[in-house]
Amino acid sequence: MKRLSGDEVAWAAQLACLLEVGSEKPGNVSRHEAFEDVRYEDFAASAVAIGPAFRDAGERSVGETVLAATTATRRLVATNTNLGMVLLLAPLAKAAARETRDREWRAEVPRVLASLTVADARLAYEAIRLASPGGLGRVERHGVESGAVEVTLLEAMGAARERDAVAREYVTDFAITFGLGYPTLRRLWDEGWTTSDAVLATFLTIIAQVPDTLIARKLGADAARDVSARAGRILAGGDCRTERGRGEVARLDRDLRDPEHRLNPGTTADLVAASLFVFLIEGGMPEGVSALTARW
Repeated sequence: MKRLSGDEVAWAAQLACLLEVGSEKPGNVSRHEAFEDVRYEDFAASAVAIGPAFRDAGERSVGETVLAATTATRRLVATNTNLGMVLLLAPLAKAAARETRDREWRAEVPRVLASLTVADARLAYEAIRLASPGGLGRVERHGVESGAVEVTLLEAMGAARERDAVAREYVTDFAITFGLGYPTLRRLWDEGWTTSDAVLATFLTIIAQVPDTLIARKLGADAARDVSARAGRILAGGDCRTERGRGEVARLDRDLRDPEHRLNPGTTADLVAASLFVFLIEGGMPEGVSALTARW
């Protein structure tokens, strides 16, 4: 793969966020579904905001990119829209921006993660506090409420891996993104699915196998497993593009919406965005983008 320019890396990050929120997925904000405190337009503005930070991702540390993207987002949007996405995309973007020569760009991801520092952790913690995400709770070790940060970002993510799938990606070399999300998206695209349907099915595939950790933190592991089981039944019943499949997806969507959006599968949406970023990088930037929009 040729080395990507800063603009191309930024475009991939921005488009991944836009394509994720532009698809209709159960329990998430979309063009036709809003929460009381956040709308589709907020997510679109957030995707615009992160561009400059990701354009420089190859030259910045991961922590610097996370904080710069979060600070820019906060200037345009009043609530947390993309912290999980930014945390996932920052190391992927740094790897994609590196000169790979004959080496697969994905091989850079473990190297980027292994090089994370205490400074990266401090910057990421600052970004998390700035974004003020809901459902974090308190933890005994390396929580964001800690005053002094004395561990690397990778160590901090390791301490959170059981309660946060975003953190788990850091310590598994993005196993969900590379092993489940992206392969599903790639296979469906190659089979001729539209972009929006492929994103929906990828979302269902991820959540069926990986209970959403945002739901688990808010309502408990049983609630998260129940949502996963329902997604699994939709997939087991056949193609989600059929009339029956769409009906089941619509029912799940209704059941996941409550005034406090406690059943919002927000972490799964973040993993979908990371999978889309890989899809865009693998498909070539910007050559492959027009095909995605033409087959929406």
